[in-house]
Amino acid sequence: MKSQQPFGTWPSSISSKIVASAAPKISCIKSYNEQLFWVESRPQESGRNVIVCQDKDGIIQDLLPTPYSHASRVHEYGGMAYTLSDNTIYFVNASDQRIYQIDIGSDQAKPITKKGPRFADLAMDNTNNRLIAVCEQHNDSGEPENYLAGISLDKADQKPQRLASGADFYAYPRISPNGQKISWIQWNHPNMPWDCTQLYCADNQITLSNQNMVAGANNNEAIFQPQWSPDNQLYYVSDSNNWWNIYSAENGIVLDMPAEFATPLWQFGMSTYDFIDANTIGCLWTQEGIWHCGILHIATGSLETIDTDFSAMQSACCHRGELTIIAGASDRANQIVMVRPNTTPTTVHASACLTIESGNLSSPESIIYTTANNQRVQAFFYAPTHSQYQGMENELPPVIVICHGGPTGATDCSLNLKIQYWTNRGFAVVDINYRGSTGFGRDYRNALNDAWGVADVEDTQCAVNYLVTQNKVDAERCIIRGSSAGGYTVLAALTFTDTFKAGASLYGIGNLETLASDTHKFESRYLDKLVGPYPEQQEIYQQRSPINHIDQLNCPVIFLQGLEDRVVPPNQAQLMVNSLEKKGIPVVYVKFPDEGHGFRKSENIIRAMEAELTFYSDVFNLNHGT
Repeated sequence: MKSQQPFGTWPSSISSKIVASAAPKISCIKSYNEQLFWVESRPQESGRNVIVCQDKDGIIQDLLPTPYSHASRVHEYGGMAYTLSDNTIYFVNASDQRIYQIDIGSDQAKPITKKGPRFADLAMDNTNNRLIAVCEQHNDSGEPENYLAGISLDKADQKPQRLASGADFYAYPRISPNGQKISWIQWNHPNMPWDCTQLYCADNQITLSNQNMVAGANNNEAIFQPQWSPDNQLYYVSDSNNWWNIYSAENGIVLDMPAEFATPLWQFGMSTYDFIDANTIGCLWTQEGIWHCGILHIATGSLETIDTDFSAMQSACCHRGELTIIAGASDRANQIVMVRPNTTPTTVHASACLTIESGNLSSPESIIYTTANNQRVQAFFYAPTHSQYQGMENELPPVIVICHGGPTGATDCSLNLKIQYWTNRGFAVVDINYRGSTGFGRDYRNALNDAWGVADVEDTQCAVNYLVTQNKVDAERCIIRGSSAGGYTVLAALTFTDTFKAGASLYGIGNLETLASDTHKFESRYLDKLVGPYPEQQEIYQQRSPINHIDQLNCPVIFLQGLEDRVVPPNQAQLMVNSLEKKGIPVVYVKFPDEGHGFRKSENIIRAMEAELTFYSDVFNLNHGT
């Protein structure tokens, strides 16, 4: 029988150390010559990203010796930044952003580019013995310049050759299997890649010739992941029919379905489909916040769903003729699995086994509630869960409302120990896909246009109201937390509503005007659609900036900020802290001098979580356990 103890005070075995040392993040899987490659992020090694290989015999080995780390800073968010040729890996090194080459099995890497330019999305061009990459050239003044670059492998340290330039941004340079064609996407300010992009194709010669636009001319279409089939046909994902579906450049839409076969292009190299053969596509899609996988038969346009017990999926790749993905569930960390119809998925690699007993894990419940204008909003609700404790009689738990970043992003129901850390201590958690989130069609994504700081805030309030009417949470102990753009929603909700009694802003935004004029190129015009053009709509920016209405913020706030952040500069947090201190509002400011946009080092993750727990305990007088 469970012991009674007040919610929010339960002793928990899910420590901050366990959260920080959880299974390494796996990303960027790639199949080459019957070998499988991926990238693992290692918090215990100060966040170093290691390229890992499983060879033909199933032997797994790290391929990057210390201190090398795979990471690109193009767009600041990076993403896929390695490719392979024969026995050689070409990768972008985190510390200097140069491209290096290293032979598999060697402990010596040598640079092939000079310091200065940044690179991402590398592709091997065997026809011309060069790498193709997205290059970002920073200048002494003005915005960085982005272009498609050719990096010759005939001689090291040569200046990158400009292959395509003139647009503000580029992504997905992809070469056809016969080496004759190259495709890519590009876009311009003020669009983000999920707003409007163009797909181009050209003849792959030393200087690209016969460049032509394949799709995106209507300026109301977001194209994702152009990919060549084994028989040299070009495919891509487009949302021209509201949903991100797969298209053939020659024959049009392959399958018209109210589901999303794409995610927002925050990082390079994101992949939701790959070719099993010229007639068959292995693919991933999301509906109502849940991910699915299956086989798409091109000729018939029929989709064969593969039943699995995974609910979060990413990074589709064809390996040895089978769809291979990164997949997870609410009770399992992400792992690399091979999936096929009518067969139990095969685990290719799992970084770690979960040692937490199931009775201490909260299972997410997908909820749908109505917000302003009768719009349906989806969220995942996690009830307080413990194998040995329950709340006091007639007591309702405090609730933590989580606002995902982006704001053009989404949350899913994969195992998240940062959520279980709270639920195992007796907090309820609701993780919201507020308006503007991806996975629900272009119209839903656009519902946040001109309404950031309004629609998302309304959706957090309505989530709390829904849970209160369901008698699931305590209306007087509502907390809101979020990171980056989610941190802005936190500060806006605390300032412009009285729903929440405390908040946590992780590298969040307090002054929209400052963000509009002091951020990196990729997001420098992001707010044009979310808020309005600046400075033309300066009044709206001022109205929606919490820093300008500090008199309306009357509850405690904790700020957690990396001082090397180039996306949301640290002065955003400092200005809010200064204003709250002058007003006499309880405020905690935790700085991380060695972190950027997000916390990657295990010791900093531990410090951040423990500081946040102490803050909530102090605010609500919770004598929490271990």
